[in-house]
Amino acid sequence: MALTVFPVKAERKNEKFDIFETVEDTLRKNNQQLQDGDVLVISSKYVSNSQGRLVNIESVKSSEHGKLVSKKFQIKPKIAEVIVRESDVIFGGVSGFVITSSDNILAPNAGIDKSNAKKGKIILYPEDPFLIAEQIKRKIFLKYLIHVGIIIVDSRLMPARVGTTGVAISCAGIEPVNDMRAEKDLEGNPLKVTFQAVVDNLASIANHKMGEGSETQPFAIIRDSEAKLTDRKIKPTELAVSYDQCVYVRGLGNSSQTN
Repeated sequence: MALTVFPVKAERKNEKFDIFETVEDTLRKNNQQLQDGDVLVISSKYVSNSQGRLVNIESVKSSEHGKLVSKKFQIKPKIAEVIVRESDVIFGGVSGFVITSSDNILAPNAGIDKSNAKKGKIILYPEDPFLIAEQIKRKIFLKYLIHVGIIIVDSRLMPARVGTTGVAISCAGIEPVNDMRAEKDLEGNPLKVTFQAVVDNLASIANHKMGEGSETQPFAIIRDSEAKLTDRKIKPTELAVSYDQCVYVRGLGNSSQTN
């Protein structure tokens, strides 16, 4: 069977809401029904909205650290302050962008976003995205007795590439990577370090169909993906390496030594 993706339209919401009830209601209104083995992909911004993870930027007061980041990277002080609060590590940046790590997610500006938010507000990353994904997966099983994978997806700029692609910021019920070490390539050579990023690949496929503008399609169902579903709880460390092990971060950090 060929992999298929079904993007699902949903109503815009401005207040906190129950994400599971909204998934159920939205699928019903779109005449869609989850099947055993499906992967349900959910926009991270929609999850953030359900949690009320929006900030009125005018209410933000800048700290000294925020002011320093603002001046160094030419970012508005209030935006810089939110970036500081949401970041675990700030690596550097360029005018208008700060490269950060937030909950092991490497992203510009700590993943905060002004798109799809009312004027004067910004959207933060979801809180406890792995817990949210796990809760949705369990509720679906308990109510419908089917096993599905859950992926919470965000869009991301990739190094040295034009445009954004989808990336999984959390998942549940699905093995996040396929370990291909010891398998052989076309020439019969054993693969030594190859891991296939299953959930990131599926996130990107779904993100392409869901859109990022006015489509209001925060959900997508992926069917016949051949991804391996699982009952075990997925750990955040299974999707990301620490920044000190990232070849991009380490490589750029060492670039001054070769000039």
